[in-house]
Amino acid sequence: MTFGDIARAKYVLLTTFRKDGTPVPTPLWVAPDGDAAVVWTVTDSWKVKRIRRNPQVTVARCDARGRAKGEPVAARAEILDEPGSEQVRRLIVDKYGIFGWLTVKGSVLRRGRTGTVGIRIAEAPTA
Repeated sequence: MTFGDIARAKYVLLTTFRKDGTPVPTPLWVAPDGDAAVVWTVTDSWKVKRIRRNPQVTVARCDARGRAKGEPVAARAEILDEPGSEQVRRLIVDKYGIFGWLTVKGSVLRRGRTGTVGIRIAEAPTA
């Protein structure tokens, strides 16, 4: 399975790592963005804090409950600024249709524009 296959999946299992190296997997909606994948989450979530500390992550296709479908791929995550996060919201709405629009719109109404943030995920370079 390629990174592009993962970026086009319905759900992705994003695994971040605690300070002690413990993996923390989270299922998320995902959308492709060029040669990267993007996800969208709450700004003050623990995954965002872990990514700020350590951008090394893994991603794998998964179902809605987070059960992996395939091997994880090493990647690097980047927390996006407001314009980048707005682009992620648009990509999520484009991919998930009316359900995506309702979810994004409800989140913006509830949390405001700064209450959620986009994350860009790029495949880690091979050594």
